[in-house]
Amino acid sequence: MTTWPHVSVVIPALNEAKNLPHVFSRLPADVHEVIVVDGHSVDDTIAVARQLRPDVRVVQQTRRGKGNALACGFEAATGDVIAVIDADGSADPGEIPKFVDALLSGADFAKGTRFAVGGGSADITRLRALGNRLLGAVVNLSHGTHYSDLCYGFNVFWQKYVPVLGLDISSPPSRTGDGRLWGDGFEIETLIHMRVAAEGLRVAEVPSFEHPRIYGVSNLDAFSDGLRVLTTILAERRRARRRHRSRHRAPRARTTAVSARDLIHMETALVRTLYVLHSIEHGRPCRYSARSPIIRPRTSSPAAVPSGRSLVGHWITSRRETTDRPD
Repeated sequence: MTTWPHVSVVIPALNEAKNLPHVFSRLPADVHEVIVVDGHSVDDTIAVARQLRPDVRVVQQTRRGKGNALACGFEAATGDVIAVIDADGSADPGEIPKFVDALLSGADFAKGTRFAVGGGSADITRLRALGNRLLGAVVNLSHGTHYSDLCYGFNVFWQKYVPVLGLDISSPPSRTGDGRLWGDGFEIETLIHMRVAAEGLRVAEVPSFEHPRIYGVSNLDAFSDGLRVLTTILAERRRARRRHRSRHRAPRARTTAVSARDLIHMETALVRTLYVLHSIEHGRPCRYSARSPIIRPRTSSPAAVPSGRSLVGHWITSRRETTDRPD
């Protein structure tokens, strides 16, 4: 008989006091610990969490953004297994046991998917789903993976693999832009999935149903966060290639060679697609145009894009969304 592991449930929360009663009521009775990572809420999130579950562990995140909240929660977890649940009621904590079953069956990482038989979503729009699939296709092409859902946040994995993710909680916030470092935002799911793939971990996709947020409004912006995800894909691919050259890769890790020129073509096409999706979803006319699918440097102009920098990289730099570069 297989011994059931100790499960640490990590719940990033920012002003989710109204949603926590529903989320806590759906938690399995035998979880090892519940960790609420508070993003400096201004409502009663912490008080409600402690009232609902006196043994709850409350952790304050060190910077801002969902990615930083998850990193802080992973660092604090003491269980054998870490389960990530959103605090808005969209993910059903009652599904945790089937994710754990996937780990006990041999997986290193159990990844939720809304796009497999048995999964679904009552919240995602068709346009966002299309963007998710396009971005996932780029990851699958560059890493040889078979992910059906790139941006879903319901994930369960063995705690011993936290160092593989390489997440930073100790660096101070950036003094410019929005203060977030790389990986602090909604791009965190993509970053995690790509680093798991680069390390050759065994990933099992688990069908999951996404419910609508119960109260409040999501902080997700399809366009700007989509661009961060796209930039993460390209940056993590470069990171994986550097690591591959510096050390021996595990035999089961898989990669697919894709030329830089092809990736730039894909990147530009996806930027256009994200803009079109954003425009349609918000009822705005699509006026984006680009003279060339390849962005070429112009050394004669001080404002030109540096050699090798992509359209997305230049866009993010010009908007000053982040100043910290991935390693």
